[in-house]
Amino acid sequence: MDGTFKMSKLISHSYIFLTILFTVYSQLIMRWQVSLAGQLPYDTLGKIRFIVELLLNPWVLSGIISTFFAGVSWMLAMTRFEISYAFPFVSLNYILILIASVFLFNELFTITKFVGSLLVIIGIIVIARG
Repeated sequence: MDGTFKMSKLISHSYIFLTILFTVYSQLIMRWQVSLAGQLPYDTLGKIRFIVELLLNPWVLSGIISTFFAGVSWMLAMTRFEISYAFPFVSLNYILILIASVFLFNELFTITKFVGSLLVIIGIIVIARG
């Protein structure tokens, strides 16, 4: 493999990893801001107000924008890869969000979650090599 091919392959894979990065950021921001917003009201007007306040929150807006950029990155990835190759990498979202949720939100990390994560990683490796 020459250097140009390796660089092209690296750039192509960066689209997949940007998709993952933008998606993970968005999900973590949403979790953080929604948890700060409190309980969802029971009445319809309260729910509408709750959602509007969240949508006007700069952090939530950054998460929405990040979701948009995840979509753009995914479109770029789809110009370079078959979906059957690229999509399994998106499973890394589960792993990264799980790890971040343990550290950022003090969520539980159980042996079941560990085994499941290990299976996801093994699956990604098998698909990427196949």
